[in-house]
Amino acid sequence: MTEGFETDMLWDEFHRTVNMNSEELRAYLLADASDEDGFPPDPDLGIDELGRGVLHVLNKRKGDLTKDDLDVMRQVVELVETVGDRTDDESRRELMTVGHDPLRG
Repeated sequence: MTEGFETDMLWDEFHRTVNMNSEELRAYLLADASDEDGFPPDPDLGIDELGRGVLHVLNKRKGDLTKDDLDVMRQVVELVETVGDRTDDESRRELMTVGHDPLRG
């Protein structure tokens, strides 16, 4: 369990950045992974690793966060800051794999 001012700030920033709920993200990741090749045989179903981490964090309370969860949250915030709210297909797909739809306000 992690606590503190920095965790609170990161929690808030992460939840401002991730503007898709867990059901929307899960459906998007499964649809994206299933593309024309179908589901791969491995257990993660071809789902983006960072996207799986976001789903994991979205289903937690702040007091239950681990160091790995904090790393996922930082990566997501940094990725979205780096890519920005570009709406070209490739950028939008990349952002949506971590729960950020740039077309949402």
